[in-house]
Amino acid sequence: MSAVVRSTVWLGFFSLILVAWWVMYTMVMQMDLDLLGRPGAMAERMRQMDPGMDMYMPMARFLPLFVMWGAMMAAMMVPTMVPTLRAYEDLMTSANGTRAGWLAVLAGYFSVWLVFAAAIAALQLLLLHGGVIDMLGIAKSRWTAAALLLAVGLFQFTRAKEICHGVCHSPMMYFIGNWRPGAAGGFRMGLGLGIFCAGCCWGFMVLGFAGGVMNLAWMGLATLFMVIEKLPQIGHYVTKPMGFTLILGAVVVAGWPVLTGG
Repeated sequence: MSAVVRSTVWLGFFSLILVAWWVMYTMVMQMDLDLLGRPGAMAERMRQMDPGMDMYMPMARFLPLFVMWGAMMAAMMVPTMVPTLRAYEDLMTSANGTRAGWLAVLAGYFSVWLVFAAAIAALQLLLLHGGVIDMLGIAKSRWTAAALLLAVGLFQFTRAKEICHGVCHSPMMYFIGNWRPGAAGGFRMGLGLGIFCAGCCWGFMVLGFAGGVMNLAWMGLATLFMVIEKLPQIGHYVTKPMGFTLILGAVVVAGWPVLTGG
């Protein structure tokens, strides 16, 4: 029976990921965008509208934005939980863990990302009404996009990134040092892991404003990188190279004179 339960919960876990990606794809299609978040004819007209005059538009209201970001968090961040949940399973026998605790770890982790979804939805509204981004969440200035790329690239080299990534990269050590039994304990540990994960990966969410928050290609690449970054065998080897890549991207987007001949 334990094998059946294990298979069922893992099937539900991966089904959640697929549903989240389906929701994002559906939203992109309904907004007349392609997989790169580029607008079709109808969406292009929407981009030209004054956000102050079109408050009825979904992308100018908090609740639709929160739903969108919540689905995005599920699509992008839940896959990164696989090493963590496997680590918890390894401790279920030796450390008196339970399947309820396993589910609670996932619930606590995702709760943090739902709070993050609410915060970044509010940020998107502020940027929209401040004229920094358009209705589709795309930066209006290449300088804004370059600044975001530079900020996230530099963050890859900070002590804060190192600490947060260390926890995300080695969830087994976190569990050993912070073990709490039962569902309540699992939820508490999930919250802690979620906070460290948000501290590690927030920049890749914010980068959505550089190329469009509905860009499924960006979402897929960012998800792939964050999964790789958390793999115990190779995670430490990709963090700083990604930082250099993002900084180079900032230089290219800004159109640095040495590169452009200007």
